[in-house]
Amino acid sequence: QVQLVESGGGLVQTGGSLRLSCAASTLTFSSYTMGWFRQAPGKEREFVASVTWRGGNTHFADSVKGRFTISRENAKNTVYLQMNRLKPEDTAVYYCAADLGGPGTEAKTSYEYWGQGTQVTVSS
Repeated sequence: QVQLVESGGGLVQTGGSLRLSCAASTLTFSSYTMGWFRQAPGKEREFVASVTWRGGNTHFADSVKGRFTISRENAKNTVYLQMNRLKPEDTAVYYCAADLGGPGTEAKTSYEYWGQGTQVTVSS
């Protein structure tokens, strides 16, 4: 069982930045592909970004490409989501997810473990 705890959410103005963190409770963190998803009120949970366990290859949703970056620090069992040039439409609860040995897919069903989420609100 892997526990994921997100942090770093908050209220920010349009154009601002936030960095989300997700700490994982596993000794084999480097074996997990990590993803970030988000869910806005009344909408389905959607893929944001992923970083693979092997080689750290990254993948982004078109809506955040060029504004968000994802990185991982295996020594700290932590994955980060740096969000720049935030827009009101980025407002959502952001979830961290883990997929053992996965390819970094956008599919929610591929991820075995999920965090509780952290709220990001971007004011206009």
